[in-house]
Amino acid sequence: MDTNLEQVLAAVMTEQLVEGVISNPSKSQEVTKIKFRLIQIKGKLQVQITKYKGKQVFHENKSLEEAKMEAVSWFDKEKYGMKQGQITTQEQEVSILVSKKGKVTIKQKQRKNEIPFRLDLSHNRKKHYILEEGTRVPFLVDLGVMTQEGKIVRTRYDKFKQINRFLEFIEDILPYLAKDREVTILDFGCGKSYLTFAMYYYLHELKSYNVRIIGLDLKKDVIAHCNQLKDKYGYEKLQFLEGNVADYDGVEQVDMVVTLHACNTATDYALYKAIKWNASVILSVPCCQHELNQNMQMPELAPLFQYGIIQERCAALFTDAHRANLLEASGYQTQILEFIDMEHTPKNLMIRGVKKSNAKAEEKAWQNCLAMSQFMGTKLTLQTLLEEEKEKRKRS
Repeated sequence: MDTNLEQVLAAVMTEQLVEGVISNPSKSQEVTKIKFRLIQIKGKLQVQITKYKGKQVFHENKSLEEAKMEAVSWFDKEKYGMKQGQITTQEQEVSILVSKKGKVTIKQKQRKNEIPFRLDLSHNRKKHYILEEGTRVPFLVDLGVMTQEGKIVRTRYDKFKQINRFLEFIEDILPYLAKDREVTILDFGCGKSYLTFAMYYYLHELKSYNVRIIGLDLKKDVIAHCNQLKDKYGYEKLQFLEGNVADYDGVEQVDMVVTLHACNTATDYALYKAIKWNASVILSVPCCQHELNQNMQMPELAPLFQYGIIQERCAALFTDAHRANLLEASGYQTQILEFIDMEHTPKNLMIRGVKKSNAKAEEKAWQNCLAMSQFMGTKLTLQTLLEEEKEKRKRS
């Protein structure tokens, strides 16, 4: 067994462990995959190990020391013969690859983000939601998600999970929102405003933040209905306005910008507004990334893009990765995270940015963005807007 591999496995099996997946066994092995994660039972940290054997799944819990000893056997060709591993700890991401000839390649990448992992150390992983079933929430009742008794409407359970998942993201960024003054939040493309109401309820009612939230959407009837509801609940600092993202200039300072499922370049304009406002937090779930799909010129990838669905999906992923890099170049520490399960909607990636200025890192990110746009043969609207802003600053 490779000595370095043993050392790495021993190093990750500590209280800093989050989770891991070991896979790709040799053909002769019956166990096809091994998952493990840190749990807590009766106050003691243990590693829950799940082994997949055909259609059967086996669970066992071991101490950290026992897990360290067993982990070595997972890559032993005489035992489990696994050739691939992905392990996440609080501090780093570890990738392990074992070649057919037994050569071990280990890559360790330090986590650059400061937002901690949301750890669930429970043994049975029972989900505890921020808005629990059984506790009546007025806006959820009026929006058809909850009954008068506080039970979740069966056909709206996906929406209930989506709302709670969104509030988990809000909970993670609370350290970046001021507690000693009014916090202004803009929600572009708020639609029926399930999440806007949830955000206000959570921050104002549950967390006692002095918060002002503005929802903006183009649908006049939807805006009128949302304003009726917020008046009904007495949400004095929640307002809904009819308007376009690109044209809105109703405030001078914004602390957080939320844009969920804004179509195509509307997301770019919302992100540009957020950057201009120097917002502390950006939460964006893009949708309908048509711009790049229609304009990209990458002849090297033509064999892939002869399949329309492949081109569409690649364009969507390229778009959001490029947007995240443009945020990095604008002084934001960014992550791309899964918003809700793929089974509910294919548009399930959230770009989360928190303001963390670093001139050197920003310049490097900008050069990367220029290289990416050159490779793609086109520019995103967000990049064009940022370039125009840079020119204005030079002239002034």
